[in-house]
Amino acid sequence: MTLGPQETTAIHPRLLKCALAIPESRAYWFHTDGTTRVSAALAFHEYWFGARSLAWIQELLSNMRARFDAFPAALSVLHRWPHMSPDTRRTLCHWHLQLSDPLYRAFTAEFLLHRRDTAQATVTRDLTVAWIAQQTGDRWTVPTRIQLARKLISAAHSAGLVAATRKVCPLVFPHVPDEAIAYLFYLLRQTRFAGTLTDNPYLLSLGLDAPALERRHRRLPGLVIFRQGALVDIQWHSPNLVAWADAVITPAPRLAGGAP
Repeated sequence: MTLGPQETTAIHPRLLKCALAIPESRAYWFHTDGTTRVSAALAFHEYWFGARSLAWIQELLSNMRARFDAFPAALSVLHRWPHMSPDTRRTLCHWHLQLSDPLYRAFTAEFLLHRRDTAQATVTRDLTVAWIAQQTGDRWTVPTRIQLARKLISAAHSAGLVAATRKVCPLVFPHVPDEAIAYLFYLLRQTRFAGTLTDNPYLLSLGLDAPALERRHRRLPGLVIFRQGALVDIQWHSPNLVAWADAVITPAPRLAGGAP
């Protein structure tokens, strides 16, 4: 029995080798729809990611597979959605990294939310190193924790959650387009994850709590959210993510052999 895609729950250090990687993700979506396994040699010889080493591309592809190939319907949609807005692209990269990395998911949806409730609403590398130790115990050495803290803050900065990567990093919330929220709802509808469709780490990490969703409930393309007290009902206009993309996304023409 096939249970379908699910969020990753085992902690791993892949973020040390590849942070949010928004331009690289965009190139990956452009070149593959996930129907065949991409070889590093092909991506290297065709300059998918520019003049990068074969070893670097091998590491990148390992991360791309974990973030996108693990969700086949999502990758097929991303492949034919090359001209999404920069805000949508950033948001989707953030959510797919969360799906594939439980430490980043907890960092952005728990630790940073806790830091927002402090008087300063900031985060520092030292605080992040201490938080990693609480999450992982003695699994990694101190130098590894320091490097991972830098990567977590850097990825959060690229996602628009950290205003700057200074010694003290102010916390902010980025703009999240309605089309990105609708994409997430349809993606999570087909995914096993902790939480509910309207209360989960993915939405909360970007400040999309119940009141924020309530303000947008009739603006989301392809679905409507009805809330009455604690009861939430979602009216789906499409049966799944691919069908949603068929109805909502207008594909732009592609040039043969063109770059993303």
